[in-house]
Amino acid sequence: MYVRDAKNREEVWLLDHIEEMGLDDTAFRSRDYVVAIDEETNAKAGFGRIRIHTTDDGEVCELTSIGVLEEWRGQGVGAHVVERLVEYTGDADFETVYSLTSGSEYLAQFGFRRIDEGALPAVLAERLEEKREATDPDAVALALAVERFRVPEELRESFKAASEGRGGDGGGEAETPEDFGIDPATATYKYDTGR
Repeated sequence: MYVRDAKNREEVWLLDHIEEMGLDDTAFRSRDYVVAIDEETNAKAGFGRIRIHTTDDGEVCELTSIGVLEEWRGQGVGAHVVERLVEYTGDADFETVYSLTSGSEYLAQFGFRRIDEGALPAVLAERLEEKREATDPDAVALALAVERFRVPEELRESFKAASEGRGGDGGGEAETPEDFGIDPATATYKYDTGR
């Protein structure tokens, strides 16, 4: 499993999953995203975005639209997406990264802290109101000093062994024909190949 920059050809995939998860796609640009990929199957597991806001006072960095496909959840995928995005903010010389989300408990494990809305840069205060109206009515303002970022060790270990289908409700067993009332010993199939 690894995290890399999104490619232009992944734009439709990203937009489909952003819509499916009810995430924010304002000012969408695929080049702002990273994607988590299973190196064995090339399956996409998750994604996230950095959005740079340019103001008269300089630039402000926002972490947004973080999503993990259900079958990959609970395996550290989101943690590594966040880690890559925070690395990029540090590489771009940002000392602070903001996030406007109702997922504050999730981001708190990495060092994000809730801040007073009055402490937000003006562009993010406006964005917070827009986000509450459009996609996330319970969004709050969070900030992280980039040098204080950390990934809990258990998430790092989970990511190393991540595999499709182990996420969601804890994995569970694969569905069988019997789950659908089919007796595999007597069932016939229209397109039976004889194998």
